[in-house]
Amino acid sequence: MHLTHELELFPDRKVTQMLFKEVKNAAELRQSAMEGKINGALINPTMLVDPFQVLVAANKAVHLQKTGKMKTRSLYSEIIFNLSPNNNISEAFKKFGISDGDSSVMVVLVHSEDESQLLSDITARVNGRQVPVEDVSSLSDQAKIKKLYKVTPQEEKSGTLLDAVVCRMAIKDVM
Repeated sequence: MHLTHELELFPDRKVTQMLFKEVKNAAELRQSAMEGKINGALINPTMLVDPFQVLVAANKAVHLQKTGKMKTRSLYSEIIFNLSPNNNISEAFKKFGISDGDSSVMVVLVHSEDESQLLSDITARVNGRQVPVEDVSSLSDQAKIKKLYKVTPQEEKSGTLLDAVVCRMAIKDVM
């Protein structure tokens, strides 16, 4: 149901993703996250193409945290910010963070120890049905994603939507 990856460049850190549908307490979760009571990033899965996209954002966030170059106040807000194709932090939260009325949520945890306690804490907080993380593409709003990342039809012919999205995420600091 959840997906855990060890970060290659940071073997002491792992990223775990959990996907929930039919969420009934998104407003409460969002408020808890803003107050720092949830130790994870709460992401709107309609703006995600693939779990790899989240892994790229989390890897970059951990790297920026270790080098002291984060643009936001916490590791989890940095993950949400890194998903965005531009450098506007508040816009990143509007597009990629959860809203009070959302019915699905992707929870991302960065940890070093055994995640079983973290996972059970999150599962207990979310009033929804956990589904396999690989199902995130079924929740994606591809039209919104293409518009936000400015993906051209020509670009789609030569690569995948995921390729285009990850490229935009990677080069936003350079542009």
